[in-house]
Amino acid sequence: MHTVFRHAAQVNSLEQAAAERSQRPGQVVRSILFRLAEDDHLMVLVAGPNQISWKALRKLVGQSRLTMASEEEVLSVTGYRIGSVSPFGLPHPLRILIDESVLKEKEISIGSGTRSVAILMKSADLRRALSEAEVVSLVEP
Repeated sequence: MHTVFRHAAQVNSLEQAAAERSQRPGQVVRSILFRLAEDDHLMVLVAGPNQISWKALRKLVGQSRLTMASEEEVLSVTGYRIGSVSPFGLPHPLRILIDESVLKEKEISIGSGTRSVAILMKSADLRRALSEAEVVSLVEP
């Protein structure tokens, strides 16, 4: 079960997105694409303004080097533009990590693949929909 939310105008910040959706910033889930190697990427879902620990992510994937994907890579790998990235409807299977901060919220909102449009849903429904995703702890304390 989910709801489609359309913003009246362009969204310029996490705080604006949360306010317009009647949510707290911690309920807005960011989908961030990382480049592990050429043609090897993974997506991390993280709640709100939380920052991913690079050290924890490198340890988890067993690599000393990784970067955030470029704007061109994000579009190429996901089919979505930065600011609208969704873990749903990806053109190819992709390893997805869900930071446990996402599942601490009862209701969340996540990118739909279209700018200024979000999907509001229960975090339990997100977890069921992304059953292959790994739940991890990557947020900096």
